[in-house]
Amino acid sequence: MHTKISATDRAYRYAKDAILDRRYAGGDLISEGDIATGVGVSRTPVREALLRLEAEGLVRLYPKRGALVVPVSQGEIDDVIETRRLVEVHTALKAAGAEHEVREALARRLAGLLDRMRTEVEGDRQAFVLADREFHREIVAGSGNDILTGLYDSLRDRQLRMMEEGIRTVSRMRRNIEEHDAILDAIRSGDPDSAGRAVQAHMDSAAQLLGART
Repeated sequence: MHTKISATDRAYRYAKDAILDRRYAGGDLISEGDIATGVGVSRTPVREALLRLEAEGLVRLYPKRGALVVPVSQGEIDDVIETRRLVEVHTALKAAGAEHEVREALARRLAGLLDRMRTEVEGDRQAFVLADREFHREIVAGSGNDILTGLYDSLRDRQLRMMEEGIRTVSRMRRNIEEHDAILDAIRSGDPDSAGRAVQAHMDSAAQLLGART
């Protein structure tokens, strides 16, 4: 049975994807009419969608003019990396300290995602990004804290806007896999200290890549 997606949800997804993919760049002023035409809906659901995006900090609304795509600032980059550190180190410690059966089940899922990343290093980069994101999300979701999982999702959405074209080279992707391997090994072996260090090292790489000051 297919769930019908509301006009507001369609407009929201369309506009958000365009912002995250940088088809709407920071500083662009987008009109309700542009989105309505792109989605094939009236302006009312578009207004509701833009209100949601404003609440997420992605746009700033100007009545009768449209919505300004909020540019990525250095402060936002720093905040995203700092918050990711807090969330991901905490949840990796919990994962590595979990019971053996729980760790093994998580490790199997993480190993499958790592295999997918290896397959896509010189293939579909979007598939690589999705597997990368899901690897981290599995660890965060394993904490059982839905608030942390929602926060992680919003952080990775924001980070997508920060990735300049060409920043994800093959060598960087291979290094990513090595860092993920270290996280997986620490979780599988039940070593919280090593898991925390591995995540910190991985976040150091992400901070360097994005030019974060944290």
